[in-house]
Amino acid sequence: MLSNMACSLIVHKRITTTVAKAKTLRKYVEPLITKSKTDSTHSRRMVFSNLKSKDAVTELFREVAPKVATREGGYTRIIKLGTRQGDAAEMCMIELVDFNEIMLEESKSKTRRSRRGGKKKSSETAEAKTSTAKEEKKEEKKEDPSAIEPKQELAAQEAAREAKEKEVRAQELASEEKAIEAKEKIPAKDPKSDGTAPKTDGSKG
Repeated sequence: MLSNMACSLIVHKRITTTVAKAKTLRKYVEPLITKSKTDSTHSRRMVFSNLKSKDAVTELFREVAPKVATREGGYTRIIKLGTRQGDAAEMCMIELVDFNEIMLEESKSKTRRSRRGGKKKSSETAEAKTSTAKEEKKEEKKEDPSAIEPKQELAAQEAAREAKEKEVRAQELASEEKAIEAKEKIPAKDPKSDGTAPKTDGSKG
Protein backbone atom coordinates (compact mmCIF):
# COMPACT_ATOMS: atom_id res chain seq x y z
CA MET A 1 0.00 0.00 0.00
CA LEU A 2 2.77 2.45 0.89
CA SER A 3 4.61 1.74 -2.37
CA ASN A 4 1.45 2.47 -4.39
CA MET A 5 0.80 5.69 -2.47
CA ALA A 6 4.43 6.74 -2.92
CA CYS A 7 4.22 6.11 -6.68
CA SER A 8 1.02 8.16 -7.01
CA LEU A 9 2.56 10.97 -4.93
CA ILE A 10 5.66 11.08 -7.13
CA VAL A 11 3.66 11.01 -10.36
CA HIS A 12 0.81 13.39 -9.40
CA LYS A 13 2.84 15.48 -6.87
CA ARG A 14 -0.08 15.51 -4.37
CA ILE A 15 -2.67 13.04 -3.09
CA THR A 16 -5.56 13.12 -0.60
CA THR A 17 -5.62 10.57 2.22
CA THR A 18 -6.05 10.27 5.97
CA VAL A 19 -3.66 11.95 8.39
CA ALA A 20 -2.35 8.64 9.78
CA LYS A 21 -1.53 7.30 6.31
CA ALA A 22 0.06 10.59 5.29
CA LYS A 23 2.39 10.56 8.30
CA THR A 24 3.52 7.00 7.61
CA LEU A 25 3.90 7.79 3.90
CA ARG A 26 6.14 10.73 4.72
CA LYS A 27 8.53 8.45 6.61
CA TYR A 28 8.51 6.03 3.66
CA VAL A 29 8.93 8.51 0.79
CA GLU A 30 11.46 11.03 2.08
CA PRO A 31 14.39 8.57 2.34
CA LEU A 32 13.70 7.52 -1.26
CA ILE A 33 13.78 11.17 -2.40
CA THR A 34 17.09 11.61 -0.59
CA LYS A 35 18.52 8.61 -2.43
CA SER A 36 17.35 10.04 -5.76
CA LYS A 37 19.74 12.99 -5.35
CA THR A 38 22.64 10.73 -6.36
CA ASP A 39 21.78 9.47 -9.83
CA SER A 40 23.57 6.12 -9.90
CA THR A 41 22.66 2.55 -10.77
CA HIS A 42 22.80 1.47 -7.14
CA SER A 43 20.45 4.21 -5.97
CA ARG A 44 18.04 3.49 -8.83
CA ARG A 45 17.92 -0.18 -7.91
CA MET A 46 17.33 0.61 -4.23
CA VAL A 47 14.48 2.96 -5.08
CA PHE A 48 12.98 0.49 -7.58
CA SER A 49 13.02 -2.26 -4.95
CA ASN A 50 10.73 -0.09 -2.80
CA LEU A 51 8.51 1.50 -5.46
CA LYS A 52 8.35 -1.36 -7.99
CA SER A 53 7.30 0.99 -10.79
CA LYS A 54 9.54 2.10 -13.65
CA ASP A 55 7.46 5.18 -14.43
CA ALA A 56 7.64 6.39 -10.82
CA VAL A 57 11.40 5.80 -10.68
CA THR A 58 12.06 7.72 -13.91
CA GLU A 59 9.79 10.57 -12.75
CA LEU A 60 11.60 10.69 -9.42
CA PHE A 61 15.10 10.86 -10.92
CA ARG A 62 14.27 13.15 -13.86
CA GLU A 63 11.89 15.77 -12.44
CA VAL A 64 11.76 15.52 -8.65
CA ALA A 65 15.48 15.09 -7.88
CA PRO A 66 16.71 18.28 -9.67
CA LYS A 67 14.20 20.49 -7.82
CA VAL A 68 14.97 18.89 -4.46
CA ALA A 69 18.76 19.03 -4.89
CA THR A 70 19.22 22.12 -2.71
CA ARG A 71 16.78 21.05 0.03
CA GLU A 72 18.06 19.15 3.06
CA GLY A 73 14.93 17.27 4.07
CA GLY A 74 11.28 18.20 4.53
CA TYR A 75 10.29 17.34 0.97
CA THR A 76 6.58 16.86 1.73
CA ARG A 77 3.84 19.00 3.26
CA ILE A 78 0.66 17.83 5.02
CA ILE A 79 -2.42 20.10 4.81
CA LYS A 80 -5.44 19.07 6.90
CA LEU A 81 -8.82 19.18 5.14
CA GLY A 82 -11.24 18.29 7.94
CA THR A 83 -13.19 15.13 8.70
CA ARG A 84 -14.61 12.61 6.24
CA GLN A 85 -18.32 11.84 6.17
CA GLY A 86 -19.21 8.37 7.28
CA ASP A 87 -16.39 7.47 9.65
CA ALA A 88 -15.28 11.02 10.67
CA ALA A 89 -11.66 10.27 9.80
CA GLU A 90 -9.27 13.22 9.63
CA MET A 91 -8.46 13.89 5.98
CA CYS A 92 -5.47 15.73 4.60
CA MET A 93 -3.55 16.43 1.42
CA ILE A 94 0.11 15.45 1.22
CA GLU A 95 2.17 17.12 -1.50
CA LEU A 96 5.72 17.75 -2.60
CA VAL A 97 6.84 21.15 -1.35
CA ASP A 98 8.81 22.25 -4.41
CA PHE A 99 5.95 21.59 -6.85
CA ASN A 100 3.33 23.92 -5.38
CA GLU A 101 4.04 26.91 -7.63
CA ILE A 102 1.28 29.13 -6.22
CA MET A 103 2.61 29.07 -2.67
CA LEU A 104 6.19 29.49 -3.88
CA GLU A 105 5.26 32.65 -5.83
CA GLU A 106 3.35 34.08 -2.86
CA SER A 107 6.24 33.46 -0.47
CA LYS A 108 8.74 35.09 -2.84
CA SER A 109 6.57 38.16 -3.38
CA LYS A 110 5.95 38.57 0.36
CA THR A 111 9.61 38.30 1.30
CA ARG A 112 10.66 40.79 -1.36
CA ARG A 113 8.06 43.36 -0.36
CA SER A 114 8.77 43.08 3.34
CA ARG A 115 12.53 43.36 2.92
CA ARG A 116 12.45 46.28 0.52
CA GLY A 117 9.76 48.15 2.38
CA GLY A 118 11.40 47.59 5.76
CA LYS A 119 14.81 48.79 4.63
CA LYS A 120 13.43 51.90 2.97
CA LYS A 121 11.25 52.83 5.88
CA SER A 122 13.98 52.29 8.44
CA SER A 123 16.52 54.28 6.41
CA GLU A 124 14.06 57.11 5.78
CA THR A 125 13.10 57.38 9.43
CA ALA A 126 16.74 57.35 10.52
CA GLU A 127 17.64 60.07 8.02
CA ALA A 128 14.67 62.20 9.08
CA LYS A 129 15.62 61.92 12.75
CA THR A 130 19.26 62.85 12.09
CA SER A 131 18.24 65.83 9.91
CA THR A 132 15.82 67.17 12.55
CA ALA A 133 18.44 66.81 15.29
CA LYS A 134 21.02 68.67 13.19
CA GLU A 135 18.57 71.48 12.42
CA GLU A 136 17.71 71.89 16.10
CA LYS A 137 21.38 72.08 17.02
CA LYS A 138 22.00 74.68 14.31
CA GLU A 139 19.08 76.81 15.52
CA GLU A 140 20.37 76.69 19.08
CA LYS A 141 23.81 77.78 17.93
CA LYS A 142 22.43 80.56 15.72
CA GLU A 143 20.63 82.34 18.61
CA ASP A 144 22.45 85.70 19.08
CA PRO A 145 22.54 87.80 22.25
CA SER A 146 20.95 90.64 20.27
CA ALA A 147 17.85 88.48 19.86
CA ILE A 148 17.85 87.56 23.54
CA GLU A 149 18.09 91.19 24.83
CA PRO A 150 14.68 92.36 23.50
CA LYS A 151 13.07 89.41 25.21
CA GLN A 152 14.63 90.38 28.53
CA GLU A 153 13.52 94.02 28.08
CA LEU A 154 9.94 92.93 27.40
CA ALA A 155 9.95 90.76 30.50
CA ALA A 156 11.27 93.68 32.61
CA GLN A 157 8.61 96.02 31.21
CA GLU A 158 5.84 93.53 32.00
CA ALA A 159 7.14 93.12 35.54
CA ALA A 160 7.19 96.93 36.03
CA ARG A 161 3.61 97.21 34.73
CA GLU A 162 2.43 94.53 37.12
CA ALA A 163 4.14 96.28 40.02
CA LYS A 164 2.50 99.61 39.11
CA GLU A 165 -0.92 97.97 38.85
CA LYS A 166 -0.46 96.41 42.27
CA GLU A 167 0.47 99.80 43.77
CA VAL A 168 -2.56 101.47 42.18
CA ARG A 169 -4.85 98.77 43.52
CA ALA A 170 -3.35 99.09 46.98
CA GLN A 171 -3.87 102.87 46.92
CA GLU A 172 -7.48 102.47 45.81
CA LEU A 173 -8.17 99.99 48.58
CA ALA A 174 -6.56 102.29 51.14
CA SER A 175 -8.67 105.27 49.97
CA GLU A 176 -11.85 103.19 50.11
CA GLU A 177 -11.05 102.05 53.62
CA LYS A 178 -10.41 105.66 54.72
CA ALA A 179 -13.74 106.81 53.27
CA ILE A 180 -15.58 104.01 55.08
CA GLU A 181 -13.91 104.90 58.37
CA ALA A 182 -14.78 108.62 57.95
CA LYS A 183 -18.43 107.78 57.35
CA GLU A 184 -18.54 105.66 60.46
CA LYS A 185 -17.02 108.45 62.64
CA ILE A 186 -19.61 111.14 61.56
CA PRO A 187 -22.50 111.04 64.16
CA ALA A 188 -26.15 111.32 63.15
CA LYS A 189 -27.79 114.83 63.38
CA ASP A 190 -29.93 115.41 66.48
CA PRO A 191 -32.92 117.77 66.04
CA LYS A 192 -32.36 119.31 69.52
CA SER A 193 -28.91 120.41 68.53
CA ASP A 194 -30.35 123.01 66.10
CA GLY A 195 -32.00 124.93 69.00
CA THR A 196 -35.45 124.60 67.52
CA ALA A 197 -37.71 122.32 69.44
CA PRO A 198 -40.52 120.64 67.60
CA LYS A 199 -43.85 122.44 67.79
CA THR A 200 -46.34 120.61 69.90
CA ASP A 201 -49.12 123.11 70.86
CA GLY A 202 -49.72 124.87 67.56
CA SER A 203 -48.42 128.31 68.68
CA LYS A 204 -46.25 130.33 66.30
CA GLY A 205 -42.64 130.82 66.83
